[in-house]
Amino acid sequence: MKKYSFTGDTKIVNGITLQRIKANVDFHYVSVGDLGGWIENESNLSNNVNNNAWVSNDAQVYGNAQVSGNAQVYGNTQVSGNAQVSGNAQVYGNARIYGNAQVYGNARIYSGEWEVSPLYIQGTKWVFCMVSKTEIKIGCQIHTIDKWRENYRIIAKRHNAVDIIEEYVMYLNVAIARYGLGDAILLEDIAVN
Repeated sequence: MKKYSFTGDTKIVNGITLQRIKANVDFHYVSVGDLGGWIENESNLSNNVNNNAWVSNDAQVYGNAQVSGNAQVYGNTQVSGNAQVSGNAQVYGNARIYGNAQVYGNARIYSGEWEVSPLYIQGTKWVFCMVSKTEIKIGCQIHTIDKWRENYRIIAKRHNAVDIIEEYVMYLNVAIARYGLGDAILLEDIAVN
């Protein structure tokens, strides 16, 4: 059974006729009957039910573009040309991926311009970086600043990082100040019980 079918709805974007899809089976975060994105033809997406890639909302995939693996493409995103989105990559918002671009691994691409460059710090144990205007990645953990503020003690304990917690709280405070994300985390608040 095919993973999706065409709904009969079409629209023209940049001179290319795109067709909307809907799910025929449940997979990943998709239920039977859910409307998906817009694609040019069946070669844009795999019908293999084991493939966890998904395209949803008003996302458009056309040309020779490919979305595969566990990749997620959603929102008003356009993936076109010979672009490839694969692995665990996420492309969302009003993002545009085109030409010979390759988005893979755990990459996250989204719309919106930065007013200042995203913060990136190589810490003692992990990289600390802004992955969006409201989300921070430390090592493999990505959370909003509010979630970091509420749970950094628990996360530090879970990852055997209690001895370097002050360093990463300092980085969190730099991000909080630089991007206007609220009040700083106070040093007397960092004791881990």
